[in-house]
Amino acid sequence: MKSLFLLFISFILISCKNTSEENTEIITPQELNTSFYGNVNFKFPPLSETAKTEVMHWSVFEDFEVQAKSINGKTIEAIKTKSKQMVSQLDSLTKKIPDTLNTKAIYSRVIVAKTRASLLNQEVNKAHIDSIRLQNYLDEMNISVENLIIQINEKFQKDAIDLQRIDNEKQELENQKKFLDSVYKAELRDQNK
Repeated sequence: MKSLFLLFISFILISCKNTSEENTEIITPQELNTSFYGNVNFKFPPLSETAKTEVMHWSVFEDFEVQAKSINGKTIEAIKTKSKQMVSQLDSLTKKIPDTLNTKAIYSRVIVAKTRASLLNQEVNKAHIDSIRLQNYLDEMNISVENLIIQINEKFQKDAIDLQRIDNEKQELENQKKFLDSVYKAELRDQNK
């Protein structure tokens, strides 16, 4: 209310000062940038079924993934909102990584994504936005999210391979034991004859 009153008083003072002069200056409202940024054709890799199951325990990840995948092809205003949410979500993700996903590789990919989201958020909230830099930050954000998803999938692929290797080793030990047992039984039969 106070600022409205001050604005009104300043308008009256300016009007009184310029009564003899004709004011030819035209004030135009600030134009909103309605350009679209990001790469709408960028395809994020899907999470494997095992990874989807485990990521469900990482509550904020799904919300983050939705924001990351939908930030491309948006206006600056939409990117402001989404980048702010992504920074908050990534902050939460770094603090609450489930044990099954808590590896150095995944943690580092989350940190990189958080850094990219912060840079994007910083750029989009500047008074004068550099559209080329904004586009670069969006591209880097896409790549960091892609790398995070790939790393999560690779973690479960590696776990599956390790589990298969352990099962194969157990099976091999069982086969060796059976073979040795059969050899031992054959020797006992030969000795008893």
